[in-house]
Amino acid sequence: MATGKFISYLRVSTQQQGKSGLGLEAQREAVAVYLNGGRWKLVEEVVEVETGKRSDRPELARALSLCRAHRATLLVAKLDRLARNVAFISTLTEAGVEFVAVDLPQANKLTVHIMAAMAEYEAGAISTRTKAALAAAKARGTKLGGYRWDIQTVASKGNAESAKVRAEQASKRAQDLLPMIEAIKAEGATSLRQIASVLNERGIITARGGEWSAVQVQRVIDRA
Repeated sequence: MATGKFISYLRVSTQQQGKSGLGLEAQREAVAVYLNGGRWKLVEEVVEVETGKRSDRPELARALSLCRAHRATLLVAKLDRLARNVAFISTLTEAGVEFVAVDLPQANKLTVHIMAAMAEYEAGAISTRTKAALAAAKARGTKLGGYRWDIQTVASKGNAESAKVRAEQASKRAQDLLPMIEAIKAEGATSLRQIASVLNERGIITARGGEWSAVQVQRVIDRA
């Protein structure tokens, strides 16, 4: 039984199908059947019309942005061909968003992890071949190795990388929220306090799971 917030992602492969709705109605019906019963909210429906030649999916990126902003689950109406697309798998893995496939409900993040594991296996095979080549080079008398970092240097670099990751995550969330803040301004909100109030009314929580204040809204605007 479905519970929580959802962003549905529907896709068709040609402009003609996008204009005629062919395939979209069946996907909408599948989404409705999946969400039937339970306590849930479909925040928004996002439709992607693919030409078959482009690998980027701007609407998928927008759907993931909405999921992060609303702390919602991505509801994929059709996973089939997408599951075989490396770019799609990579996007989902890196997005930090939970998702469910309507046409293959058991294919959740576990499936993505399995696909990633297969890619990792191939990378491991490449690494093994590389090590074998290095061993052969060493046997031929080729000098290998180089400068090795001391522990303090490694630790310092790790802390810096951790701070960089946190900053990137905060910037990404700010970019996700900025369009909503601009829309709220366009609706008539004239102060940071009013914007914070609207965000709270719409159920958008802060990065730490709390309610918005004027100061937090200003930080998001400054960071974005």
